[in-house]
Amino acid sequence: MNRPDARIPDPDGRRPTRPDPDPIRRRRAAAFDRLDAAFEEAFGSAPSHRLRSPGRVNLIGEHTDHQDGFVLPMAIDRELRLVLRPRDDGRVRLWAADLQAHHAFDASAPHLRDGWAAYAHGVAWSLARDGQRLRGFDAALAGDVPQGAGLSSSAALELAIAHAFAIAGDLPWDPVAMAVACRRAENDWVGVASGIMDQLICACGREGMALRIDCRDLSREAVTLPSGVRVVILDTGTRRGLVDSAYNERSAQVREAARALQVAMLRDVTPARLASEEHRLDATVRRRARHVVHENARVALAADAMRRDDPVALGRLMDASHDSLRDDFEVSSPALDAITQAARAHPACYGARMTGAGFAGCAVALVDDTDLDAFVDATTAHYRDATGHAPEAWPVVAAAGTGPWDAGATAASPSERSSPR
Repeated sequence: MNRPDARIPDPDGRRPTRPDPDPIRRRRAAAFDRLDAAFEEAFGSAPSHRLRSPGRVNLIGEHTDHQDGFVLPMAIDRELRLVLRPRDDGRVRLWAADLQAHHAFDASAPHLRDGWAAYAHGVAWSLARDGQRLRGFDAALAGDVPQGAGLSSSAALELAIAHAFAIAGDLPWDPVAMAVACRRAENDWVGVASGIMDQLICACGREGMALRIDCRDLSREAVTLPSGVRVVILDTGTRRGLVDSAYNERSAQVREAARALQVAMLRDVTPARLASEEHRLDATVRRRARHVVHENARVALAADAMRRDDPVALGRLMDASHDSLRDDFEVSSPALDAITQAARAHPACYGARMTGAGFAGCAVALVDDTDLDAFVDATTAHYRDATGHAPEAWPVVAAAGTGPWDAGATAASPSERSSPR
C-alpha cells in the first residue's frame, strides 16, 4: 500500500505515529534527482529547469464544468515532473522515463493525435493559435499521477508542456490563460469534451487549500478543509479510456437538456425551475439534468460547510454527490460503488464519492485524521474481499499549481540552450 505521508518508526518497534516533518519535499527532491539523471542520459547534458505539475482531486462538483457550473477541487501532491533545457530551434524532444519512450516533433508542425505525446502536440497547436511564438526544448518527464484514474494526469501533462514552452520561448506565464489554452488542446486536438476544471486547478492550485471555481467567469475562491480531517484517494485498480468512454455522450445529453430548457448552460437552471419544467425532458436527459443542477447547488453548500469547519455536513454532501452520479448521471461502476461503500462503512469516514469522469478509477473520502491508518487498512481490505481487485489508498494534501520547483532555476542564456540535432 502506497502511503505518501511516510511515518517515522518508533524505536521500540511500535506502530509508527509521528509524521515525517517534510516527506513531500524529500520525495520530490529524490524524484527530480532521478529525472535529472535520466535527462542527462537521454540528451547528453544536464537540464537547466525543473517543473512540477500537480494532479487533482475533485471534492465535489462532478460533470458540472462543461455546463459553466461550479466545482470544488484541490491540486494534490501527486504530480508530473519535467526537467528541460531550451533549444535554439523549434524542435521538441521528449523522454518519458516512466514509459521508456522517446518522441520528437517540430513545434511549428504538430500532427500526432493519439497516445501520450498527442497532448504535447495539442498544446503546441493551441499556443500557436493564441499567437505565441514557440521555441523548442529537450525534456524528460515522469510522475506519480496514475493514468486513467480520474486524477487529471492529462491536464498535469498539458500544463507542464505549456510551462516548458513558456520557459523556452520567454513567454509570460499566465496560469488562467494557459489553462484555457490547454483545455482547447484537450477538446479540439485530443477530442475529449471536457470542461475547464482540470486545467484550471492544475494551473492555479493553492497549497493547503481547495478552490471553489466558477467555470463561467473562471473566478476562484480558496477554501480550507475542515480541521482534523484528511482527504484520502481510493484507487479501485480499474481504468477506463476517456475518449472511448460514455463521457462525450453525457456531455451531449446535458447540452440537449439546456436546449430544451432554453438556456445557454444548465448552470442557469435552479433546482426549483428544473422541478417545474423537467416534464419537457425525456427520462434519460431529465436524470442527467437533475444531477448537474443539484450538483451545482451541492458545491455551494459544501463551500459553506468548509467555511463553518463542518466535516459532517461536507461528508453528507459528498455522499449525496456519489449517489447522484450513480443513479442520475450513471457514470459510476461496480468497483467505484464498492470502494465508496467500504469507505462509508468505517466510523472514521465522514463521506465518500467517486471522483473524475467515472466508469473506473478513483473515489475520494473525507476521513478523521486521528484514525487514518485504521481507515486505510479496513477500507482496502473490505474492498479487496468484495471485488478481488487490488486497491491503493493515498492520503493527499493540497498542493500549489504548475510551476518551477527549484527556486534557483533561471531562464537559460543562449549559450546554455541545447544545440539543434
